[in-house]
Amino acid sequence: MPIKNRFADFQNEMVTWRHNFHEHPELQFDLPRTTKKVIELLKEFGVNSIKNEVGKSGIVAEIHGQKVDSGRSIGFRADMDALPVSEVNNFSHKSKIENKMHACGHDGHTTILLGVAKYLCETRNFNGRVVLVFQPAEEGGGGAKAMVDDNLIKNWDINEIYGLHNLPNLPVGEFAIKSGALMAASDFFEIIVEGKGGHAALPHFSNDTTLASSAIVLALQQIVSRRVSALQSVVLSVTGLSTDTMAHNVTPDTVRITGTTRFLDEQERQKMPSSIQKTAESTAVAYGCSANVRYEFGVSVTDNYVENTEFAVAAAKEVVGAQNIKTDIEPIMAGEDFSEMLSQCPGAFIFLGNGPSASWHNPSYDFNNEALPYGCSWFANLAEQRLPLD
Repeated sequence: MPIKNRFADFQNEMVTWRHNFHEHPELQFDLPRTTKKVIELLKEFGVNSIKNEVGKSGIVAEIHGQKVDSGRSIGFRADMDALPVSEVNNFSHKSKIENKMHACGHDGHTTILLGVAKYLCETRNFNGRVVLVFQPAEEGGGGAKAMVDDNLIKNWDINEIYGLHNLPNLPVGEFAIKSGALMAASDFFEIIVEGKGGHAALPHFSNDTTLASSAIVLALQQIVSRRVSALQSVVLSVTGLSTDTMAHNVTPDTVRITGTTRFLDEQERQKMPSSIQKTAESTAVAYGCSANVRYEFGVSVTDNYVENTEFAVAAAKEVVGAQNIKTDIEPIMAGEDFSEMLSQCPGAFIFLGNGPSASWHNPSYDFNNEALPYGCSWFANLAEQRLPLD
């Protein structure tokens, strides 16, 4: 069975919604225009209830089926926030806001969930409740955790929850998923290196923080290559190095190093803060400097439940056929805070083909409108299969 005909019928309407979101991107929890538009459309469709400001600026809406005596509910999640990226595309719906852009496709995800809302309000071909979760601040702001901490799962009595994300260069009309670890845990670190600054022409009177920091950056690379099994997937990337002066003839007192770590294994994750601290401190001392490490745990591994992965695959088969579903995809080392919801409730996360495309977070990226009815049909099938009327 291909995409549901009803989604093809109003695909142009969905494209209009998406282009509107794309032209007016908003960041993290600060989503007044986006949430206003989402709420307006949900009211127009006739959802049974809407609650906003869940997890600061999230929206939760309920749609009741023709029957509700199953006592069951299923959650569908979409993220709404954009990124601080300056768009370089020249099409008519490019971002109108400087240094803000939907460079990860959340405009498409939000549009898909709105399309699902419209369809389910028209058909209500299920027994139970569908809970639509429009989440803020997926891009590093902790939006999923904020909604979970606001008792999302408990207050709406969600029995299982599902989400999707577009995947560049996976053909439109294909899905990709696996049970277990699908996306990585994502953490962050900052190292402040302090020494004795001075005149760059007289380095023997200084404790050179720039040299010490350069050595720390190199030393950090041996943590993964020499302290972690080659069979484990771990990434440590230094992403920033800045000093307290930009003068070409001054050795700085202080240097700041920033970076990120990624894991698929929780044991390796728990060992990393100590490894970074020992490496940074001992290397700094060798150069007559000191190092102070701050390590911040971010999102956990997006770990799909086995049974719910099977349900997700079954729904996708109804849309594209088994031959167009990749169930052996390798885990992706990017992080996804949908993991916070999976930590509280069974569920699964799936990738939706975006076709030939720039990568996520690239200023040339754009969500593929042709993918909209496929994502909508997948969610709709999940509702009808997991909450059957008969």
